[in-house]
Amino acid sequence: MRTIFSTVLVLAAAVLSACRQDMNDQPKYGPLKSSEFYPDGASSRTPPTHTVARGELHEDAVFYTGRINDKEFTATLPVPLTPALLKRGEERFNIYCSMCHGRTGEGNGMIVQRGFPRPPSYADERLRNAPVGYFYEVITHGYGLMYSYAARVEPQDRWAIAAYIRVLQLSLHATLADATPAEQSKLEGSP
Repeated sequence: MRTIFSTVLVLAAAVLSACRQDMNDQPKYGPLKSSEFYPDGASSRTPPTHTVARGELHEDAVFYTGRINDKEFTATLPVPLTPALLKRGEERFNIYCSMCHGRTGEGNGMIVQRGFPRPPSYADERLRNAPVGYFYEVITHGYGLMYSYAARVEPQDRWAIAAYIRVLQLSLHATLADATPAEQSKLEGSP
């Protein structure tokens, strides 16, 4: 009986000691509140130089900017070009881009059909000659009336969309001669 009583007493002491409010009651400042501690009177501090927020270390600059040495756009994908990447690009394009650009990339999406200004066709020579990094940057930062999709589309998916745009560009200029003989017979309706 005595051991049960002492066990209960020890457990009660452990539970009651865990109820301290030191962290809750400590002096602290809310974001953007004034402070008498710092000479500038602000409680929010500028992070030290070269610090990086957790999850924001982007060591592969080309992957995260679409540019080589922060200057020219990359002409090659920084990710492997695979059927899965193109499938993902098609899926993301249809979700985020087709409402303005249309499913074929000609700039005749549903929003355009309802009066929004038409984006350029991916078949335009200027865009056919643009490096793939250009499309990544436009998705990231926006261009003209198109707003940034950086908060909506992850970098890997931006590259998938850029790769799929290249597929659309090729398909918009494809001819029957580009297909294999077997594909040509299918397209012409021959058995």
